[in-house]
Amino acid sequence: MGNQLKLNKRKKNYFVHQSSYVDKDVKIGKGTKIWHFSHVMKGAKVGRNCKIGQNVVIGPDVVIGNNVKIQNNVSVHRGVVLEDHVFCGPSCVFTNVFNPRSEIPRMKEIRKTVVGEGATIGANATIICGHIVGKYAFIGAGSVVTKDVGDYVLVCGNPARVRGHMCKCGNKIVLRNKKWKCSDCDIEYKISSGRNRKCSLKK
Repeated sequence: MGNQLKLNKRKKNYFVHQSSYVDKDVKIGKGTKIWHFSHVMKGAKVGRNCKIGQNVVIGPDVVIGNNVKIQNNVSVHRGVVLEDHVFCGPSCVFTNVFNPRSEIPRMKEIRKTVVGEGATIGANATIICGHIVGKYAFIGAGSVVTKDVGDYVLVCGNPARVRGHMCKCGNKIVLRNKKWKCSDCDIEYKISSGRNRKCSLKK
């Protein structure tokens, strides 16, 4: 197996299915579960209590926070950072080189992508490299993100466009009696006016 370890042979405070591989020099937090046919590559850091689905590749030097859930068939490439509580839906895509060519090496041109705390990336969405997805942002299924997404912002489509704002609980923020509140849990938010409307919890 070379530099790879078949994980079911060692007792750890995390779980890795026997069909999956973890390279040397990888850090995995307590309570994390890595399911079938996945591969965590050298230098990657995976936090506590994460759930890594089937056929997931976590690339070299990737940083994944705590309580992150990555569904089946996702590749998290070098240059991607997933902060705490991020949800990655099935078959969502991260790129890390903006203009790839097979015959031209461009691994020194990787553009960093950061997905903020609590953000949701829907199934089959694509995140073009070099952008920031804000905390608790919500990327609709099948969307193609070509620019930064603000905190609590809901985007959908190709290219992804702002469709509203989402509460921490995953429901839409709506205007009621001149107050921006979650449609479900009633948490109040502050949303600025203007073209680039910023959303934050109201203090």
